Amino acid sequence: MTAVKQMPTDKIDFSGLPAEQIEAMRESGEMILECQRVLRNTEQNIVGELLRFTDEFLEWNHLPEKDVHDKNSHGQYYYHTHTKGYNDNTAHDDEHGHFHIFLRAKGMPDNIRPLKVPDLDPNKSVSDMLSHIIGIGMDSYGVPIKIFTVNRWVTGETWYKAADVIRMLDIFEIDHAYPSWPVNLWVTNMLRLFRPQIEQLLLERDEAVKGWIASHPDENVYEDRKLELTSWCPVNIAEQISALA
Repeated sequence: MTAVKQMPTDKIDFSGLPAEQIEAMRESGEMILECQRVLRNTEQNIVGELLRFTDEFLEWNHLPEKDVHDKNSHGQYYYHTHTKGYNDNTAHDDEHGHFHIFLRAKGMPDNIRPLKVPDLDPNKSVSDMLSHIIGIGMDSYGVPIKIFTVNRWVTGETWYKAADVIRMLDIFEIDHAYPSWPVNLWVTNMLRLFRPQIEQLLLERDEAVKGWIASHPDENVYEDRKLELTSWCPVNIAEQISALA
């Protein structure tokens, strides 16, 4: 698997963001801390809360089994863990596991269309089309340590250009209590708190794919197992909230 460059978090300049976005990010930071606080009251954390709903958590299995869907926003997520070092890949070896977060086509604005890649399936039903927005890597204590983007084959998504995926951030929300209200709130607000980094990573994702096409002209980049992680950066909730001040 190819290595991708880490995006330094100190390259994100919050000073140019609108005051409304800064305030929204602060509110999301407070909600994230509140979700973590109420879970700590039962000696639990974000990952442990999800693990309560399964008798056996195996590598690669989705948690929960059929994912979490929001019927209004059509947001979706699941949590899983990888076999260490699979596919000659050590990018996730520092994790307990990670969230994969999506928006399904039914929740997208009408003027968003899949990118016309060579193997786009025109007969794929709208209900089966989804875009991966971001992954959130978690450590063994249930603390987020990084966010990342992936190549298409990793999640079987339909490919949308970065500018359109960025627009999806305005829509994504999990607004119900299954399987866990605090986890759903936490996931929703993580996308809001770290939105500047997510936007940058999505742009870098497209640049990584563009560069791979140039250097591997005979390969279908979107199905090339040698390109998996397309961009990433470390995250720290407390540092992000502090930076907003």
